[in-house]
Amino acid sequence: MNRHFTFPRFAPRHGAAAVGALLALLLAACGHKQAPGDVMATVDGHNIYRDDVEKYYASQVAGSGQEPVGEQAVSLRLNILRQLIDNEIFMRQAEKLGLLATDDEVDRRLNEIKSPFTKEEFDARLKEKKITFDDFKRDVRRSLTVEKVLNKEVSSKITISDKDIADYYNAHKAEFNFIEPQYHLAHIWVSPMPNPQVHNLRNDKAQNEGEARKKIQMIANRLESGDDFATLAMNYSEDTETSGNGGDLGFTPESSLRNTDAATRDALTKLKPGEYSGIISVVNPVNKQPMGYRIVKLLAKEPAGQRELADPRVQQAIRSQLRDRREQTLKAAYDDVLHNKAKVENYYAEKILEGNGNAP
Repeated sequence: MNRHFTFPRFAPRHGAAAVGALLALLLAACGHKQAPGDVMATVDGHNIYRDDVEKYYASQVAGSGQEPVGEQAVSLRLNILRQLIDNEIFMRQAEKLGLLATDDEVDRRLNEIKSPFTKEEFDARLKEKKITFDDFKRDVRRSLTVEKVLNKEVSSKITISDKDIADYYNAHKAEFNFIEPQYHLAHIWVSPMPNPQVHNLRNDKAQNEGEARKKIQMIANRLESGDDFATLAMNYSEDTETSGNGGDLGFTPESSLRNTDAATRDALTKLKPGEYSGIISVVNPVNKQPMGYRIVKLLAKEPAGQRELADPRVQQAIRSQLRDRREQTLKAAYDDVLHNKAKVENYYAEKILEGNGNAP
């Protein structure tokens, strides 16, 4: 089984739905001193060094086949530095709140990440990404810390009242009137073409056709062993729109199924609610090349007609949608408030401006 991992994720910045993907963090505690000229930014007096940025720059372009040059390289370094600044801001806030990740929490998460790999495979992935185990462990600690801050300061404070649900239903009643039978579907998607926007919980994405086939087979095997479909989707699906909610595609009108690929359509007609398909190979109809692989689950099949507010499924659907929207807004606002309070000096950005876009 060929498996893939990437870094834990960065803190959100201006509207990110969840904690973004960590490229890595290695700050002043690297164990060596550097000249002041190597400081690219400071956050409340804490330095971010050029070596830090270059380490994650090298890691991000590793295996890409073509290293960025000119303005592309400058832009990438700026983005990495901005993400390092964001994370440092969250770390400072975590210290104030007493929410730094503990050693036990870090060890548990590391064991979860390492569990699909042999020691040799895991070490090979670290080498491929040009990072050490200590680097990776430090990133996990920071990722967990950011999660704890957001959970306490944002997620735990969100409440959706019955009135909120009723108001939404009354304003969008037509959404719950099915003029034809509806299929409530979920899927797990794996692509042979890695997408940088994929941020499932394990940051796991196949890098080529061979890895994609092995990965979808691994997922199918785990489903057969009794693993939960939604959990596998959150951990491994490469659909950027649905992995975060367990692969849920929502309701699809019966007529729309005619527009999907024949393999998926044929598989769905054989499913009963609660069942999932085998591995479906999705092929480009023009060149017949594989586009990806999916496993589809039929969550429910609903007849035509109006769904009433009293239906618990309607209430839960509205509650989830309202909560997700509110969480997105509050996380973005919280992020901006932290930035407003922090004292940030981005020397690299200043030098780029001085140099009219040329890298310092």
